[in-house]
Amino acid sequence: MNSDHSAFLRQTLLDAIAAGRPLAIAGGGSKAFYGRVMTADAMPLETTSHRGILSFEPTELVLTARSGTSLAEIEALLAEHGQTLAFEPPHFGEGATLGGTVACGLGGPRRAFAGSVRDCVLGCKILNGKGEILSFGGQVMKNVAGFDLSRLMVGALGTLGVLLEISLKVLPKPEYEQTLVFPMATPEALSAMNRWCGEPWPISGLAYDESWAYLRLAGAESAVEAARRKLGGDAAADGPGFWHRLKEQRGRFFEYPALGTDLWRLSVAPATPKLDLPGHWFYDWGGALRWLRSDAPAESVFQEAERVGGHATLFRGRSGDGAVFQPLPPALKALHRNLKRAFDPDGLLNPGRLYEDF
Repeated sequence: MNSDHSAFLRQTLLDAIAAGRPLAIAGGGSKAFYGRVMTADAMPLETTSHRGILSFEPTELVLTARSGTSLAEIEALLAEHGQTLAFEPPHFGEGATLGGTVACGLGGPRRAFAGSVRDCVLGCKILNGKGEILSFGGQVMKNVAGFDLSRLMVGALGTLGVLLEISLKVLPKPEYEQTLVFPMATPEALSAMNRWCGEPWPISGLAYDESWAYLRLAGAESAVEAARRKLGGDAAADGPGFWHRLKEQRGRFFEYPALGTDLWRLSVAPATPKLDLPGHWFYDWGGALRWLRSDAPAESVFQEAERVGGHATLFRGRSGDGAVFQPLPPALKALHRNLKRAFDPDGLLNPGRLYEDF
């Protein structure tokens, strides 16, 4: 079904407003685990029927699609033209949609070197909590005066509006890739990754598993081979497989229960030394993104992340008090609450998905 489903979505929302009934926006369900548990009586608002690629201009590197369009369909079309989504989005399941990808704002290993979801969103059309259809941005990169509201939807988990259409910047696929591996201890690896990121190497992935550092080079074959000769290291046995498993959170670190009940996602400055928290670590984005398998209390993880100027998210698992996202400072929390009231005055869209009180 490729017809415009927005009228049905809007009427469902208007009915919910009249009844005072909260709505749980549902796409393919591949990222339903992410975020807080919402109000129990929320009615599902299903978006997967609102699908279809609306326009694709390979020469302009721009694609526009409805929110329910599957990520697999978009990536297959781009691959036919030698192009890709720069932020290397994880699927976490066959049902992954474009809307869910943008609403969660999650990027894969290439994100730190090619741009985030937010960097690639050019414009969007949404249905806000008043039942209004609003359009922001466009289909070109340009200077924008004022607040870029289309990018505000990235990572909002549907709390500000139902995504209807999204325009994205896409990029050509790298001509050639090579993954190198280096055996290293943690302090040495953090230092090396920080150094490599400050040098002009064609890096598209940089990770560390507490034993081996993995460095992916991408670009023209001549440039990649020249970098490989200077950097040394050994060629990975299965470079593409390693990065795919990391993107989709497969393999021992992510799937072996004995490593820890909870999976934490910590964002810190890349050069930050190893954090004082118990558990097992996996480093991505050159050390800027740190995955922690641990049974440590949520409060301890949040405090340690705040101490080093970063923030933490309980990515998989459930703390006893429902804490998932790093507590906000009062001023920032007030800003979030005011934005929620402006877009969704009745608080009906994914209530409590981000924070308990909005």
